[in-house]
Amino acid sequence: MAYKHEDLSPPLDSTSSPPPLFDGTTRLYVCYTCPFAQRVWITRNYKGLQDKIKLVPINLQNRPAWYKEKVYPENKVPSLEHNGKVIGESLDLIKYVDSNFEGPSLFPTDPERRKFGEELITYTDTFTRALYSSFKGDAVKEADAQFDYLENALKKFDDGPFFLGQFSLVDIAYIPCVERFQVFLSEVFKYDITAGRPKLAAWFEEINKIEAYKVTKTDPKQVVEFFKKRFLDQQ
Repeated sequence: MAYKHEDLSPPLDSTSSPPPLFDGTTRLYVCYTCPFAQRVWITRNYKGLQDKIKLVPINLQNRPAWYKEKVYPENKVPSLEHNGKVIGESLDLIKYVDSNFEGPSLFPTDPERRKFGEELITYTDTFTRALYSSFKGDAVKEADAQFDYLENALKKFDDGPFFLGQFSLVDIAYIPCVERFQVFLSEVFKYDITAGRPKLAAWFEEINKIEAYKVTKTDPKQVVEFFKKRFLDQQ
């Protein structure tokens, strides 16, 4: 499927006016550098919904008051304004966008793959928490355990390089965090997540060919800077 390119608008900050809310437009509120918002952004792109779901970037460092007051009381991203209501939580949203909009389906019908897919999606919170908390302790040991888990998961189905064989919501759930950990672990700890993990190396290579994902990537320098500030400068 040919990817449709779009120009990204600048993030809205505290000086901005709200868009015409609940006017029938479907809006996906994101922050361009947020890994959780990135999941939903990739899903939207892959399904070819650029014209159906309007991307509304928010500046989280200087967020507009109207976002919390009028859009999403949780005051975080991502959130989706659709059919007169606003819903949030990235893992719920990728499933919602996949089920409620046109475009290629991102979850298999096969019961075994569905079950394994659900398990892997549920595990993403454990995966990210373990790695984030490890930056204050033994990052390499924790990284070994978590990336071994992914390597083993990638061995289950061999009819494609992705977790469920074909590209799915599972890949979308993991890639934003793997993208960031890969950059940071390599830069700061000289740790290569793909060393000795051929399945993970192939997965990472294949995902990086997907245009719907590539346009959502954060500048690696920004990632390292953010992680260093957040995890290393506090020690």
